[in-house]
Amino acid sequence: MEKQYVLGLDMGGTNSVLGVVDKDGKVVARASIKTQQYPEINDYVNALYHEAEQLVAPLGGFAAIRGIGAGVPNGNYYTGMIDGAMNLPWPHVPFAKLMSDRFGIPCTITNDANAAAMGEMIYGAAKGMKNFIMITLGTGVGSGIVIDGKVVYGHDGFAGELGHTIAVRGENARQCNCGRKGCLETYCSATGVARTAKEIVSSSTSATSLRSLDIDHITSYDVFKAAEAGDEVAKQIFDFTGTLLGQSLADFIAFSAPEAIFLFGGLTKSGHWIMEPIVKAMNENVLSLWQNKVKVQFSALNEADAAVLGASALAWK
Repeated sequence: MEKQYVLGLDMGGTNSVLGVVDKDGKVVARASIKTQQYPEINDYVNALYHEAEQLVAPLGGFAAIRGIGAGVPNGNYYTGMIDGAMNLPWPHVPFAKLMSDRFGIPCTITNDANAAAMGEMIYGAAKGMKNFIMITLGTGVGSGIVIDGKVVYGHDGFAGELGHTIAVRGENARQCNCGRKGCLETYCSATGVARTAKEIVSSSTSATSLRSLDIDHITSYDVFKAAEAGDEVAKQIFDFTGTLLGQSLADFIAFSAPEAIFLFGGLTKSGHWIMEPIVKAMNENVLSLWQNKVKVQFSALNEADAAVLGASALAWK
């Protein structure tokens, strides 16, 4: 039997979503489990197996599945290890081997941003591109770098941590969870936007609808809604965020000369409020060699399927 499908796993700290994906990039079946419900890794793998067994039964069973691709926190493409994922019950495990042994199918893993880059290249707007960068703007800032049609992993499997390049230097730079100060992630993630909103609203006397909200629980979506309603402080927050990200993108371009940079994740729902300052700052700061030559665009992947599709792309290789 020709193997017509792959399994894609999007492992999050809270939920894990498993999908069956066909060659056209369609998620034909899906299921999910609670990641934290399984303090033992073998119990987690068994739960995934039983969910997958039900999903693939109408398609011819596991005989129709070519492989498994998984996007996991701190997933190492080379070793198959989850290595140091503090938001998981099992931060150090040989995950790819455990999955392959249980399912009897090859399993390949990587981190979520690299998986997103693979998904964009196979299923999305990066089809046909050999050089591009994927930036994921969610709770953190992740990145997947593709050069000559291949994801860059580096010698140890962890290359491409652009979210932990320094965007702001000095004593007053924001503390990052990685232990350093001023990381791009602390300013240009959804949580970074919330931090900026709190700082600006607290220190400014300007009129803003954001002041009526609980300052400790403002979200990037709150800022977006305010900007849409014409709130000038909300627009200022997006200008600040987009300018920092655009300046960083200008530096990233100097490294790999990408044809395009794709933005993915919850913060992209802010649309032109975030995109316009990004592009402006990028072209103002990039070497003239690349000025106005590198496209910046939102991912073309369907948000509901993107993480599973990106992970599944690993299994077609």
